[in-house]
Amino acid sequence: MGRAFEYRKATKFARWNKMAKEFTKAGRQITIAVKAAGPDPDSNSLLRRAIQNAKAVQMPKDRIEAAIKKASDRDTSNFEEVTYEGMAPHGVAILVEAATDNPTRTVANVRSYFRKTGGSLGTSGMHDFLFDRKGVFYVKRETVEDIESAELELIDFDLEKIEEEVVEEVDFYVFYCEFPSFGNLQEGLDKNDMKVEKSELVRIPKFFKEGLTDEQVDEVLELIDKLEEDDDVTNVFHNLE
Repeated sequence: MGRAFEYRKATKFARWNKMAKEFTKAGRQITIAVKAAGPDPDSNSLLRRAIQNAKAVQMPKDRIEAAIKKASDRDTSNFEEVTYEGMAPHGVAILVEAATDNPTRTVANVRSYFRKTGGSLGTSGMHDFLFDRKGVFYVKRETVEDIESAELELIDFDLEKIEEEVVEEVDFYVFYCEFPSFGNLQEGLDKNDMKVEKSELVRIPKFFKEGLTDEQVDEVLELIDKLEEDDDVTNVFHNLE
């Protein structure tokens, strides 16, 4: 059928594979949220955020509902969120967030990724001074009539700053707050009728590792790719420039 067909098939499989991993991670976020505060999104802000993020990766409604039901029906007491910290090759700091029902399996996998790529898994808290934890909310620019008025309204809900960002050719306003103020800013956005497309807690580096060669950057990215491919891993943060 020709090289073009093979390329299209490979591209389609890669897209399906990425989507499957996103759905798996969205399902884990839903499980964690249900475990924390129950299956009702009206009274569970964590679940509302998990559903919001599942929709952002085009997870179908029936799969979202099935994930909530599954989390409600089974014992999730051993399901937990864990954080790992380490160094990639060439002194790049790596912070890994995971959601797992088997921490022994997860830490073994994470340690192996570091070891195989020339990095090393470190101790909890070693990167506390390197990253600021922030809450971020993505709102489509086209839905905001007056960003200056919105900013004034949201300052009372602990808004820190607003930036503009393009994600997959869609223009967004990105609203930032300190980690403890996540719920306050969510409430402010809701009260001002701003539809949040996606929200998350991120770790933003204060300092960046610079001056690496292209080959050295590729070695760091190899580790990041391996970590992100693991089904238990939900986020990977680093200070690579």
